Amino acid sequence: MNPKAEHFFENAKRWNEEFNLLREIIIENQSLVEDYKWMHPCYTFEGKNIVLIHGFKDYCALLFHKGALLKDTDQLLIQQTENVQSGRQLRFTQVEQIAHLRETIQRYIQEAIALEKSGAKVTMRQVEDYPIPEEFTKALNEDQALKDAFLSLTPGRQKGYLFYFNQAKQPKTRHSRIEKYYEHILDGKGIDD
Repeated sequence: MNPKAEHFFENAKRWNEEFNLLREIIIENQSLVEDYKWMHPCYTFEGKNIVLIHGFKDYCALLFHKGALLKDTDQLLIQQTENVQSGRQLRFTQVEQIAHLRETIQRYIQEAIALEKSGAKVTMRQVEDYPIPEEFTKALNEDQALKDAFLSLTPGRQKGYLFYFNQAKQPKTRHSRIEKYYEHILDGKGIDD
């Protein structure tokens, strides 16, 4: 057991009983290794993330990293937001729900491991799938250095900027976001670098 994961389970105040039952169900599958990533217990198969336990104010959950590929025959998986492309959650609000779904949870875990063994990949959106806001199009057309720098960014960094710029509802806000990250883009950095 990973000592950090052990610490997580020992110190969880909210969802403690639920977390421990989820852990018990997961580690029944002896092919998974318990790790600790993103401040949560994460279970891997041959170094690849399969499922993660996490808690929120209103629910605790199992996050399947490639949940979008699971068959979800019981229609239980939830996409956290429309922007989440790969992960899907099984959500719980009480330990009895987990106990009742124990066999289903095990089945979903087995399917997730089989998907990982098969090498299946989630098809992620491409840069071209993100609209370029009018304000950013104008900035790119007026500033060749900005355009060159943006086009030389990795696809993930480009998507990060386009997503962030598009989130703004007002043109004024989009414009200020573009100005704020102008030097960042010129320096070849992503939005979170």
